[in-house]
Amino acid sequence: MTPPPVRRVVSLVPSLTESLAATAPGLLVGATDWCTHPAGLDVARVRGTKNPDVDAITGLRPDLVLANAEENRPADLDALRARGLRVWLTDIRTVDEAFVQLRAMLTDGCGLPVPAWLAAAERAWADVPPGEPRRAIVPIWRRPWMVAGHGTFTGDVLARLGVTNVYAAHAERYPKIPLDELNASGADLAVLPDEPYLFTADDGPEAFPDLPCALVSGRYLTWYGPSLAAAPAALRAALDAPLPPRG
Repeated sequence: MTPPPVRRVVSLVPSLTESLAATAPGLLVGATDWCTHPAGLDVARVRGTKNPDVDAITGLRPDLVLANAEENRPADLDALRARGLRVWLTDIRTVDEAFVQLRAMLTDGCGLPVPAWLAAAERAWADVPPGEPRRAIVPIWRRPWMVAGHGTFTGDVLARLGVTNVYAAHAERYPKIPLDELNASGADLAVLPDEPYLFTADDGPEAFPDLPCALVSGRYLTWYGPSLAAAPAALRAALDAPLPPRG
């Protein structure tokens, strides 16, 4: 049975919200409180990615709910399905998967043509020169310290730019690692994004006195959507001009 045309969409993932807003903004009727792009997005807010308001979402009568296996909890998605709502679930862990799944979400899921920004993003990542090989730690939180581990979109983005994640083989995707272990990891670079923890020049680099620290935009490092088009150049510039070691 062919699903009905999609005219009303609720997005529970910031990257997917931006992707749809850049393609067909008139379809969006709801998004999470964390959906910050595009600026000035005027839709109903349905709380966060981990605690969506199921009643509010149901009340918006969406034809489709956009979700992600890492960002959203299975119990919440099951609750939405139990209300009779159609959920489009993505599971994106590499740049190539981002292109395939975004294309499918927009064309098959929402019935839209392939947007120009997606084609531009694919061109931007085609044959990106890897640059200088480096080994990096990628903290995403402190108190406690947490880093990107195995099978992350972040790790794949960096690998395409010649940066190997020291913890890429860790059993956990976002393990807690003591600071002394991070400093003894053998890394020659610390990559510090501004989300989910807001690392800055004054908050983060002091913990790694013997490492150069690259401050990068989390949106370029972890978001899959229109930001992918500018990500290679922006990340390369940040990685090639890190803050020098303080030790």
